[in-house]
Amino acid sequence: MSQEPATPLLDTVKTPDDLRKLAPTQLRQLADELRVEMISAVGQTGGHLGSGLGVVELTVAIHYVFNTPEDRLVWDVGHQAYPHKILTGRRDRIRTLRQAGGLSGFTKRSESEYDPFGTAHSSTSISAALGFAIANKLSGRLGKGIAVIGDGAMSAGMAYEAMNNAEAAGNRLIVILNDNDMSIAPPVGGLSAYLARLVSSGPFLGLRDIARRLSRKLPRPLHEAARKTDEFARGMAMGGTLFEELGFYYVGPIDGHNIDQLIPVLENVRDAAEGPCLIHVVTQKGKGYAPAEAAADKYHGVQKFDVITGEQVKAKAAAPAYQNVFGETLAKLADADPTICAITAAMPSGTGVDKFAKAHPDRTFDVGIAEQHAVTFAAGLAAEGMRPFCAIYSTFLQRAFDQVVHDVAIQNLPVRFAIDRAGLVGADGATHAGSFDVTYLATLPNLVVMAAADEAELVHMTYTAALHDSGPIAFRYPRGNGVGVPLPEVPERLEIGKGRIIRQGSKVALLSLGTRLAEALRAADQLDARGLSTTVADLRFAKPLDVALIRQLMTTHDVIVTVEEGSIGGLGAHVLTMASDEGLVDGGLKIRTMRLPDLFQDHDAPEKQYDEAGLNAPHIVDTVLKALRHNSAGVSEARA
Repeated sequence: MSQEPATPLLDTVKTPDDLRKLAPTQLRQLADELRVEMISAVGQTGGHLGSGLGVVELTVAIHYVFNTPEDRLVWDVGHQAYPHKILTGRRDRIRTLRQAGGLSGFTKRSESEYDPFGTAHSSTSISAALGFAIANKLSGRLGKGIAVIGDGAMSAGMAYEAMNNAEAAGNRLIVILNDNDMSIAPPVGGLSAYLARLVSSGPFLGLRDIARRLSRKLPRPLHEAARKTDEFARGMAMGGTLFEELGFYYVGPIDGHNIDQLIPVLENVRDAAEGPCLIHVVTQKGKGYAPAEAAADKYHGVQKFDVITGEQVKAKAAAPAYQNVFGETLAKLADADPTICAITAAMPSGTGVDKFAKAHPDRTFDVGIAEQHAVTFAAGLAAEGMRPFCAIYSTFLQRAFDQVVHDVAIQNLPVRFAIDRAGLVGADGATHAGSFDVTYLATLPNLVVMAAADEAELVHMTYTAALHDSGPIAFRYPRGNGVGVPLPEVPERLEIGKGRIIRQGSKVALLSLGTRLAEALRAADQLDARGLSTTVADLRFAKPLDVALIRQLMTTHDVIVTVEEGSIGGLGAHVLTMASDEGLVDGGLKIRTMRLPDLFQDHDAPEKQYDEAGLNAPHIVDTVLKALRHNSAGVSEARA
């Protein structure tokens, strides 16, 4: 649907100041218009839809009641903040979401004063809001810290660390628990189990059974009222037992789509002398858009779509997604190996672990948004003789770095790390880019670090990791689909620390790690056409390096160029260190390292991001020519 929806009331609201001038009776209409505007915008851009639809009324109510931006509002996770962006002066740019030069898909401090804190990883909001609240308290300024945190994000220990420390903020801290019974995957873990245990206890169930039998004999309206009373009672049991023990004044649960309920509750909490306060709000992910409500994932993340039908515009993939190659390969290996198990941190489909789970549900563990626990849990499994695969996005594994060091590497436990979303990730931008894993893992003793150049290599590396029992091993692969090479019928066990020559030359050697191999081969074609005979090596391993291969290339070629889709400190740094240690640069050998730039790149299409990073074939060619011509002024002419 190309025509934008009619939104006469929303058109009058540019900022929350305008919103607060409306009568309470107008807010329902505003919320309805806000919802259709968001659906229309995301239909054109793609992005996160279901989570934002679930907080439309809550967003309206918060900005209506609180004095934002003086009251600091932190959304956790920030992908639910699209309605917030529309109401805070960014509606004119909302159709640039996740596009080059456009709005971020998450909250971002540099984007608006209404985004006091960047949130793209989960479970940080309470800590940040507590910081705002205490800072205002210490300086004598007005202003509260408000954290809106989803129930999925409450599975991370950091949320409870913050809550345990929150009492000092008093009534300046407000936590709104957005309970939609669904993060990206169904809620798991101790919190969900604990709440379920409370409401399934014998006394509670006995009372409920009596009430249920009585209510069935009542007229339908009274029967529905009894059901809601039961839900309310369960919420009171949960809140009173859990959150109040952490020092919070608990309110709820309340209907997060009923503005008439939300407004007075938020006003009461705003004006309360008690605190800190936690408001338990029950919402429905995907609310108000039938295709999202009907979808299993509530349209959590979508491509561009037809607003009328909900049909998403998805290009037909020429090759399988890397995550699915990993998941299906691991499932096959586990058919013959009962010690293989898979662990993920709330991202089963994103990592391909859902494929493994279908075949081996009893050996699949989704620990929720708890990466630190995932790694140490895997270490415990490994210590007891299992072969755990810890499948976590590169950007999320950062959160468990200490556990990788202390619980895995120091003890030399054979945990297998399947690192998804390696390299740049397009529309999710800097917060989700897998830029640093080679750098932060290859510094560690005992760790083996591999990078797959294509989907066939990923099969081999998964198999190699399964058989590697002498210590921890990691292999990385990017977001998206493979390059279209055939998948091997029988996986190959790779020799640890050994690369391969893809193409033999004599003057220039390109040392590639990961999926820049295709660009290295294109660059070699162009260099060969210039009379520069070029070798292309796929090193496969960032650690241990194939020292023999690298030494041989350095002693037979004039120029060595390393190419990787990671930050400074990765493959290039290790190759330079090895060359320095062995005196291989003393004879005038030219070595250049190509890597991601030392900055956080904004969201864009991945191919454009790599162009901006200078990691495509033309940049490789230019690097070689500059090395050979000593940065002379003739380089640009030579390129032309």
